[in-house]
Amino acid sequence: MSKICEVCGKGSHVGSIIVRKGLPKKKGGIGLHTTGISKRRFLPNVQRVRAKVAGVTRSVTVCTGCLKAGKIQKAK
Repeated sequence: MSKICEVCGKGSHVGSIIVRKGLPKKKGGIGLHTTGISKRRFLPNVQRVRAKVAGVTRSVTVCTGCLKAGKIQKAK
């Protein structure tokens, strides 16, 4: 199952995990030092729901933002 919303097209984004060591200057240290940076993915919160699409009930992958906004009509 792909992690893409079928309504708004929301997908994954990329970012970084930054590992730091040391005590911050604010807390009396000499500052934080970066010791490693590695890539990571931010995945959207998508749910598989049964919804009416063009009058037909089918299973779609929808993000929770679209569900809360009422952009789809759930099947009964």
